[in-house]
Amino acid sequence: MSGTTPRVAPVTSAPVADCLAMLGRHLQRIKASPGVMILTQTMPITMLLFFGYVFGSALAVPGQEYRAFLVPGLLAATAANGIMVGMFQSAQDCQRGVMDRLRTLPMSRPAVPFGQTAADLLTTAVGMVPLILVGLAVGWRIEGGPLGALGAFGLLLLFRFATSWLGYWLGLLIRNEEIAGQVGSATFVLPLLSSAYIPTDNLPGWLRTVAEWNPISAMASATRDLFGNASPASDAAWPVAHPVAGTLLWSALLLAVFVPLSVRRHARGGE
Repeated sequence: MSGTTPRVAPVTSAPVADCLAMLGRHLQRIKASPGVMILTQTMPITMLLFFGYVFGSALAVPGQEYRAFLVPGLLAATAANGIMVGMFQSAQDCQRGVMDRLRTLPMSRPAVPFGQTAADLLTTAVGMVPLILVGLAVGWRIEGGPLGALGAFGLLLLFRFATSWLGYWLGLLIRNEEIAGQVGSATFVLPLLSSAYIPTDNLPGWLRTVAEWNPISAMASATRDLFGNASPASDAAWPVAHPVAGTLLWSALLLAVFVPLSVRRHARGGE
């Protein structure tokens, strides 16, 4: 490809039809190249079996069995993984010139990023099922009733949708799939700096503060609360002490910031 930016076509078609067309395009893309999805969806199951059985006896959680504590945390980490997936896919499209070609089509500007993030949301909803089934097989139980469970799944998908917009924007900035893959791998540390895998009660003061203000901690605590696995810690930072409200606020903040940034960045291309 040359270094010149292709001419941007005027917007002439219907936004809803454009969004649905891009959603279909990304679903076909995932079907044709399922490697990233398989990796990101099987990793939590591997970690459940590894942490749950290798480290489970050494990690004590007051008042509950460790695997019952771990499964909601892994679901929260899966929701946060939208950063890595969104970053890699948008950077790949940029490097291969797909974004520039799409910008020359007369379509709604939000259609392309919405198509990717919506497709990721649908595949995540399906991809969480194996983790839930394995979690039930190893002893985790949903104890908060059907409404609580639906609320937990809704929050998980909302948080995944928000993080995928952040990842999409980062991919537009990076514009290189190899670099995006390396940066995306580094996001693996984010759940480690949260309450996804371990309680934060016994962490050093400064590290506990970092972990409890990590949005993944609010998501993990909200999931445990709604599933009926554990109550929020009253002495924790506000997002963890009020995890449902904290997760809603973190998600709203991410969407309010990165949806317009992503749409604007896509419309401008590499400028």
